[in-house]
Amino acid sequence: MIVIMGAGGATGGATLRSLAALGAPARALSRDPTRLAASLDDRTLALTETAFADAADPDSLRAALKGASQLFLAMANGPRQVEYELRTVELAVASGVEHIVKISAPAAEPLSPVAVSRGHHRVEEHLRATGVTATVLRPYAFMQKLLLLAPGIAAAGVVHGAMGQARCNYVDVRDIGDVAADVLTRPELTGGTYPLTGGRAYSHPELTGLLGELLGRPVHYVDLSPDELHAHLMTRAGMPDWLATHVVEIQRLAVVRREVPDDTVTRLTGRVPRTLAAFLDEHLHLFR
Repeated sequence: MIVIMGAGGATGGATLRSLAALGAPARALSRDPTRLAASLDDRTLALTETAFADAADPDSLRAALKGASQLFLAMANGPRQVEYELRTVELAVASGVEHIVKISAPAAEPLSPVAVSRGHHRVEEHLRATGVTATVLRPYAFMQKLLLLAPGIAAAGVVHGAMGQARCNYVDVRDIGDVAADVLTRPELTGGTYPLTGGRAYSHPELTGLLGELLGRPVHYVDLSPDELHAHLMTRAGMPDWLATHVVEIQRLAVVRREVPDDTVTRLTGRVPRTLAAFLDEHLHLFR
């Protein structure tokens, strides 16, 4: 049995749908399984068992992991993410899970300039130390996160950032889901560490230029200092301090470490990744 931890999130949901497309059954965990089941399309629902689990409740995790042979582990970034993921790994190993696929992050290193990535490194190291077969996926920026920019673009045609001319790798979560489904169903792919990107990296000026072409009107990029962006995200976007700090750190990472596309999606799935232009065009109504 494949268990999906974080099935209600972006990558967990995408992985669940990709598994269903392959005809692979799964158990999807959620704090609200009824709501999760209602959100699934018919094909996915037919192959999915939904179950209650809360990362803060070890007993619920033990029950949800019963009989599992593989675990897809994805949790939202947050102050207790490392604690919850370490606990889930321990409970999964104790429950007899033989293979864990973890969603990690770029620059998952002990001295990473991104705090969240340092946390992912801790979990990766602990996961490997258990002796269980571990596959690590390190996706770059989700295209779906760009939808958070839609209200500001629709209202004022402006995107704020602190990246200058640096380029950022974007990847569609549906491509992440396809790769995750492949490593969960193809034993020859297990045990690797895979960076995941789209086919091209974009600077913020290039991103706003592409949006302007698709919308048929100008979209401007306003470059801020890191401190100015942090203040903007807290006051204008309403982000908590830790999340605003994370966004700034991710953008500064792209400045200090040149980001270039990786071919993992193509190598593992046999097709090219979804393009940013196609993604934006698919959701263009939100930016108008």
